[in-house]
Amino acid sequence: MASSIDKIMETFHDIIGYLIGHDSTNSACGINISEQFRPEDNPCLAIPRNINAAFLILLSGENHPRYLEVREYMEELRNDPIWAKSVNFYRDGISLLLDEFQDFYLNNSNAEIVEKLRDRIEQHQESSCPSIEILEDIWSIFHPEATGILSNKDLRTKSLREKRKIKITGLNSRPVSDVPREVLFTANALLTTSPSGVRFKDLDVSPRLYDALEEVGREDQIFWYDHPVQIGVEPDKNEIIHGLHHLSEALLYEKKAKNVADDAEITCILSASVTHEGLQGIVKEYIEYELGKAHDLPGLKVYLFTEAETSRLIHEILTPAAERYLDDVKKPAVLLREIVGVDGRYGRHYSFLKAIAAFWQVFIDPGKRATFKIDLDQVFPQEQLIKETGKTAFQHLMSPLWGAHGIDSEGNPVHLGMLAGALINERDIASSLFTPDVTYPSSPFKGEDTIFCSKIPQALSTVSEMMTRYTDGFVDGNNSCISRIHVTGGTNGIMIDALRKYRPFTPVFIGRAEDQAYLLSVLFPTGKEPALRYLHKDGFFMRHDKESFTQTAVKAAAIGKIVGDYERTLFFSHYARVLPWGVEKIKEIIDPFTGGFVSPLPLNLAYLRLALKAATFFATNKEEDNYKGLELIKNGTKRLHAVIDEVSTKDRRGRHERAQDASPHAVTRKASEKDRRGLKGCYEREKAAWHIYYDIIDRFEDALKKGDPFAMELKDKANSLVDSIRVVTGNNP
Repeated sequence: MASSIDKIMETFHDIIGYLIGHDSTNSACGINISEQFRPEDNPCLAIPRNINAAFLILLSGENHPRYLEVREYMEELRNDPIWAKSVNFYRDGISLLLDEFQDFYLNNSNAEIVEKLRDRIEQHQESSCPSIEILEDIWSIFHPEATGILSNKDLRTKSLREKRKIKITGLNSRPVSDVPREVLFTANALLTTSPSGVRFKDLDVSPRLYDALEEVGREDQIFWYDHPVQIGVEPDKNEIIHGLHHLSEALLYEKKAKNVADDAEITCILSASVTHEGLQGIVKEYIEYELGKAHDLPGLKVYLFTEAETSRLIHEILTPAAERYLDDVKKPAVLLREIVGVDGRYGRHYSFLKAIAAFWQVFIDPGKRATFKIDLDQVFPQEQLIKETGKTAFQHLMSPLWGAHGIDSEGNPVHLGMLAGALINERDIASSLFTPDVTYPSSPFKGEDTIFCSKIPQALSTVSEMMTRYTDGFVDGNNSCISRIHVTGGTNGIMIDALRKYRPFTPVFIGRAEDQAYLLSVLFPTGKEPALRYLHKDGFFMRHDKESFTQTAVKAAAIGKIVGDYERTLFFSHYARVLPWGVEKIKEIIDPFTGGFVSPLPLNLAYLRLALKAATFFATNKEEDNYKGLELIKNGTKRLHAVIDEVSTKDRRGRHERAQDASPHAVTRKASEKDRRGLKGCYEREKAAWHIYYDIIDRFEDALKKGDPFAMELKDKANSLVDSIRVVTGNNP
C-alpha cells in the first residue's frame, strides 16, 4: 500500500511540476514560477510573491531544482508576525491537496484518467506551450465539464438544448395579465464604505452621516460583493438610482404603448446588504436620503428592508402568528431570525427577496401572483425588445409558458413555475439582443485557466440555453420549450403559488452564484409532485450596464470577487454532498456550467487557482498588478482558511437527533454552535426555518379567510409596518 501511495504522490508532483515547469523557461501554465521566487528581494511586495511561488514549487515535489531552497524559506517564515497565517495556510494546503488527490486517484474510474495525463506529459516534457490535447487531459481531472467543448461547439450546443427540452403538456390557464398589479418586483442594494481617498466632507451625503462613516472606516470588512455602491458616490454612478430610474422608465414605456393603465404603479421591494457591520445602522438613512433627492422615479412604490426591518417583520408579525397558529413550534423567532434577513452572504438576501412575495400576497396584497427580481445594474431595453422580439418587457412576462406543465427529456413531469431571461452587454446591444454576454475563450490558455476554465462551459450554457429562439412560441415549432439551469441573479422570477408549494431557498452560506444555488434545494421532487424548473423565456433580455457606470465599484471589489469564485467551488462541492439525492444524480442535471463548481477536488481547485492567479498578477511586473497579487494572497488565504474550516466541520449530533423527524419543525430543538456550522446542520436548519415561514403564511391565510379577529388585527399591524418602510422619493411625497 505504501508503494501505491508513493506512486500517487509522485504522479501528483509530476502534474504540478508540468504545470509550473522545472526550469526557468518551460511551464504549461505560461508563467515562470521559478523566476518569481527571489528571496534576495527586500520590498514588501516580494514576500507574498515568494511565498506563493514557494508553495507551487513545493507541490511539484523534490525533483524541482529549488525544492530544498523554498522549503527552508517557508520554514523561516512560519512564525513571521505579518505573514505567518498565509505561510501556514499554504503549508497546510500541501498535505490537504495530496490527501484529496489520493482519494480521487483511488477511485478506479479516476486512476485511468490521471495516468493518461501522466503519459501525455512524459511525451511532451520539452514543450513550453501545452497542446489543446494536453489541456483537455488536465481539465479532465480538475475541470472535466470543460472537456470536449471547444472542438465540438455546434454538436455540444445541440446536445445540451435537447437535454434541456421540455414537451409542454399544459399551458398556464391563468398567466400574468396585468404586470404592475400582479408582479412584485424586487432588487438588492449592496453597500460599502466610501471611496478611498475621498474626504467625508466632500461626500454627497447627509452631514449627520459623517461621523458614522468615519467610524465604519476603521472596521474590518465582513462580507464581499461584486460591485457594492460606495456610500457618497456621485448620483450618475449610483447603481441604486440607476436601476430604479430605468425601472420607472420601463413602466412609462408600457403606459405609452397602452399595455398598462395610465395610473399603474409598480411595487418594488428593495433590500439592503452591507459589507461592514457599522453600516447597518446608517444604510436606511443613506438610501432614503439618496432617493429623496431623485425626481425621476414616477410610478414606483419602493419599500426598503434593511436587517432591522426584517427583524421587525419576524418579531412583530411572524412570531406572533407562529405562536398562535403553529402548535408544534417552540421559539420560532430564534430560528427565523437566524435564517430570514438581508445582511450576510448573497444567499441570505436572495432567499428573502423571493420569500417576501408570499408574505406580501397574504398580508398585504392578494392581487400579487408572481415576483420578478432585477439587478440594479440591469435595465429593460424596451425599444430593442420591440424591434427584435415584437414584445415589450411586460408582454414577455405575460407568457402562458410561465406556470406551464411539461415532460423533460428523460420523461419526468416538470412544472415551469419559474422564469428566466438573459442578459445583453451594453456594448453589444447595437448589434443584436441575441449576442451572448459570455463568449468562448481562445488559446493560449494561461494561469488558472490551464486547470479550470469556467468560461468554456459558461459560454456553451449561454449559447445553448439563453440564446435559444422559439418559432411560433415554441422551440423548433414543436410544442416544446427550454428549461434553464444556468440563470443570472437578476432577470428571473417565480410564481407565488410555486414558491409556496415548493419552498426553494439558497443557503445563507452561499456567497457566489446564489441564483444557481436556489434551484438545488428542490432539484428533485418529493412524492408525486412534478419537478420545479425555470422556463427559458426566449427574447426576454435585460441590458447589463455594469461597464458604463460601476467601474470604480467593480475595480474596488475585484479581488473580493475573485476569492468569492474560489469559495464558490468549496461551498457548492460540499453543499451537493449534503443534499439528499447524491452528487452524481445532481450533476446529471446541472452540468456543464453550474455542475463545474461541484468537484471531487475542491481543495485542489481553490488552492491552485488562488496561487496561479496571484502568479499571473506578479508575472506582469507592473506595480499595480503586484499590489493586486499582494491583496489577493492576504484576502484569499484569510477567507479560504475560514471557508475550509467551515465546510470541514462535521455535524456532531447523535444518531437519534439526526434522524428525520415527521415534522419539519422538529429541527428547532436547541443545537450547539458547532452543530450549526456543519453544512448539513445548516441546510437542515434552513429547510426547517423556511417550512416554518411558509406554514405561518398558509395557516394565517386560512385564519384570515375565517375572519379570525387575531388574524385581522395582525394583518393591520403588517400593513402599518409596510407603510413605515416605504421610501419617500423626490416625486413621491
